[in-house]
Amino acid sequence: MASEGSFERDTDYITDRIVASSSGDDDWPVEAGRYRLVAAAACPWANRTTVVRRLLGLEDVLSLGFAGPTHDWTSWQFDLDPGGVDPVLGVERIRDSYLKRFPDYPKGITVPAIVDVPTGHVVTNDFAQITLDLSTEWTQHHREGAPELYPDQLRDEIDEVAEGIYHDVNNGVYRTGFASSQSAYEDAYFTLFNRLDELEERLSTRRYLVGETITEADVRLFTTLVRFDAVYHGHFKCNRNKISEMPALWGYLRDLFQTPGFGDTVAFDQVKEHYYAVHTTINPTRVVPVGPDLRGLATPHGREALGGRPFGDGTPPAAPRPNEAFGRLTDAMSPPGITETAKAFAAADRA
Repeated sequence: MASEGSFERDTDYITDRIVASSSGDDDWPVEAGRYRLVAAAACPWANRTTVVRRLLGLEDVLSLGFAGPTHDWTSWQFDLDPGGVDPVLGVERIRDSYLKRFPDYPKGITVPAIVDVPTGHVVTNDFAQITLDLSTEWTQHHREGAPELYPDQLRDEIDEVAEGIYHDVNNGVYRTGFASSQSAYEDAYFTLFNRLDELEERLSTRRYLVGETITEADVRLFTTLVRFDAVYHGHFKCNRNKISEMPALWGYLRDLFQTPGFGDTVAFDQVKEHYYAVHTTINPTRVVPVGPDLRGLATPHGREALGGRPFGDGTPPAAPRPNEAFGRLTDAMSPPGITETAKAFAAADRA
């Protein structure tokens, strides 16, 4: 039973799937160029999809649109694009694609979402299934040398590890940060750090969470770990310690961050602006902190000594396209910028 004041995530997503062979009314066919993935560099759930898309080399078959780091009650908006309009979908907010398919859509407007470009209809926002389907249903479009992120022989172990990570870490930081009672906060806090301690022990003797190469489990843990010191430690009061103070997890995070397809999808300025400017119940001033210094992410990690190879017999992905290169190692080596959106919020407060 959840503690009074605990945060409960709405997990009622649009569960339609894009599959190689249709088997039901809720299935859509895999077609190169038909769909657009809408993500936000700020969002850890969306960041999973941008990592997997890069690792598998799906850039030519699944276009990518980026919402800006902040949003209002009407949903994520395309304020990074000229005129504030997505150049492919022709809409100002991802909400427009939800309402085009479901005029009375009653649930949260979330990213990631995949949109059917010909109709402008949202297809799915089921973030957990999206990345699995990219790995298993889009195989005919994978690049040569793409890693196998969800191999048959490891799926049970990947699912088990990922389930614990989701409840206690991915969602655990939110349960901690959005708790509205002391008991709910403490319950989430201790659950989070107990799981992080288990992961610290697990990763002290193995390079990756499951098997000898990167898998879906690593993608799911990475997007929370990489935001931890910059946001969750302070903003969400997950402050027993930083990830940089846990030797195995810190080495593991640096290893993944420096692996092509991971760190080059992370934009710390957008991450910080999103949390500190949008969550006004936690940070009513909307002031975005300058720190912490994240240059340590670029330092040697020494994890090669544990064995394993990130891509197995495959190869790393090519460099990100210029218009998708939100994250680079240099982003972690300088203070974050405050975008025009944050300045606009501040100006509105002063007016």
